[in-house]
Amino acid sequence: MRNVVLGFLLAVACGGALAKEEGGGPVDWKSWHAGTDISNKASLQRGARNFVNYCLGCHSLQYMRYNRLAADLQLTEDQLKSNLMFSGERPFDIMKTAMPTSDSQNWFGKAPPDLSLIARARGTDYLYQFLKTFYLDAERPTGVNNLALENVAMPQVLADLQGTQKAVFVLEKKDEGNGEQMVRVFDHFEQVTPGRMSAAEFDNFVRDTVNFLDYVGEPIREKRESLGLWVVLFLLVFTGFAWALKKEIWKDVH
Repeated sequence: MRNVVLGFLLAVACGGALAKEEGGGPVDWKSWHAGTDISNKASLQRGARNFVNYCLGCHSLQYMRYNRLAADLQLTEDQLKSNLMFSGERPFDIMKTAMPTSDSQNWFGKAPPDLSLIARARGTDYLYQFLKTFYLDAERPTGVNNLALENVAMPQVLADLQGTQKAVFVLEKKDEGNGEQMVRVFDHFEQVTPGRMSAAEFDNFVRDTVNFLDYVGEPIREKRESLGLWVVLFLLVFTGFAWALKKEIWKDVH
C-alpha cells in the first residue's frame, strides 16, 4: 500500500512538472523530489548495480561491506560476485574505489568524496537534482556545469545515458538590496545530443541510484522503524495494564 501511494504521488508531481514545462513556464528544478523508498529491494538492487558501474570508480562507501550489502538486498554470494564485484574484492571487504587519491586530485583538482553519508548530509532531493542538472559549459575544465552545485569538479559521468543538454538562462530584474539589477536566471534545458535512455528511463535510473545511497546512509533504518512500531505498541499495552493495576490497588482507598 505504501508503494502504491508513493507511486501515485510521484506520478502527480511529475505530471505537474511536465504540464508546467509544456505550458512554456520556467523549469522549477528545485522542486524535484527523489521519492526514495528503501523498502523496495528491487530498486536498491538496481541502485547498487548503478553505483558500482558508474560511481565506485571514483567514490568509495567506506562504511559499507559487500557481505552486509548482499544480506540487506537479498543477494546470494554468487549474485554478489558476478554483478557487484569485479576487481578481486572479497565479500567482507569495504566498498572502496580503486582510484589513487593523488590521481584524482591531479585530474579533478580535489579527491572525490566518500558517499557513505552523502544522502544524510545533503538530502536525497539534492542528489536527485544534482544528477539530473548537468549542462554543457565550455568554460569549465570538464566541459560541464551543474545547477545544484555550481562550478562542480565532477564530469558528467552519466552523459552516455542522459545525453547532453544546454541550460537556457534569461535576464530578470531582481532587488538585490542596493536597487534593482539584471540577474541571470535559469529557464529550461535544451537537448543537444540524445542519450541511450529515454527521459523516463534515465529518471528511474537516477531514482534507483539515489534510493541506494539513501539506504547506505543508514542500513539499519528499515529495521529500526519496524522495531519502533512494536516498541510503541508494547508501551501502549503496558500503559493499559499499569492503569488497570493502579485502579485495582487504589479502589479501596477511594
